[in-house]
Amino acid sequence: MPFLGQDWRSPGWSWIKTEDGWKRCESWSRDLERETNPRTISHSIILNSDDEEIFSNEEQEYTSKKRKKDHFRNDTDTQCFYREKWIYVHKESTRERHGYCTLGEAFNRLDFSSAIQDIRRFTYVVKLLQLIAKSQLTSLSGVAQKNYFNVLDKIVRKVLDDHQNPRLIKDLLQDLSSTLCILIRGVGKSVLVGNINIWICRLETILHWQQQLQNLQVTKVNDGLTLSDLPLHMLNNILYRLSDGWDIVTLGQVTPTLSMLSEDRRLWKKLCQYHFAEKQFCRHLILSEKGHVEWKLMYFALQKHYPPREQYGDTLHFCRHCSILFWKDCRLALLFKDSGHPCTATDPDSCFMPVSPQHFIDLFKF
Repeated sequence: MPFLGQDWRSPGWSWIKTEDGWKRCESWSRDLERETNPRTISHSIILNSDDEEIFSNEEQEYTSKKRKKDHFRNDTDTQCFYREKWIYVHKESTRERHGYCTLGEAFNRLDFSSAIQDIRRFTYVVKLLQLIAKSQLTSLSGVAQKNYFNVLDKIVRKVLDDHQNPRLIKDLLQDLSSTLCILIRGVGKSVLVGNINIWICRLETILHWQQQLQNLQVTKVNDGLTLSDLPLHMLNNILYRLSDGWDIVTLGQVTPTLSMLSEDRRLWKKLCQYHFAEKQFCRHLILSEKGHVEWKLMYFALQKHYPPREQYGDTLHFCRHCSILFWKDCRLALLFKDSGHPCTATDPDSCFMPVSPQHFIDLFKF
């Protein structure tokens, strides 16, 4: 029987041939250089079910070294992942195909690393990672979990570099840290894949990211046109193109003129009508002393009871005819017209349906 190593599903160690035989490459020196600024975490935060600290004060130094050692052995940068534009979503075995496609397999094979560089797909990928963090993290395989944190690392770096969409990432990291705290305390230790030290190191990384985002400051540009220089009708058009109420509130804090425009009742009425149905208005109707509808207050009240309408520039698509999940871009559209693509529908466009982040997860619930 061949020796399979620690995990037969992983690519394995890197080996080099020497005069004395094959030797495994050590990459700890490179990782140690990258960890020049070690992140610390208060161990009193992470408690077990008996509200006792996992590590005593005497063992903290030893545990920190061991945790880094385990983390180096599971470095996400050494993993190789697929970059496919489409995959089959098969839920049962057939003559042609054995087994079924899992959520972790789909997450590994679809090209999410490149998708976050596309502004149309960025919000979609972040929302998908947030849903996985809330309920599906433990269902991922070990390789899929490494890929998950690898994609998350690229997202955080992108936000820190271009200063765009920090609020989305803060919400994602908050949900992920809450889930990991619950799992590490003991509720889900039995379902965590890998050493507990690896997960503690991941939690430390998340807390470090949260601190970086908290200290994030947008650099002010002194030269060029600013919002204050735009006419009122253009500022009003900008506000009407926003689909998130918090974005409108934040933009209204920039200048007094934007603050006045952001309180427009027609603006909030249109926003409520875009996200919610009329039946929902009747259940949570809020009137002022003069009998007018408070649309701004209604929007935030409705948001607590009903999910807002999801809006994405681009999403994954699913072919109902041949069960293919894919990114619908120009190159893939050309493949559909050629004979090289596996879709056999006579009219593929009629079979395509956009896949929301929640629908993506539901596709793999058996």
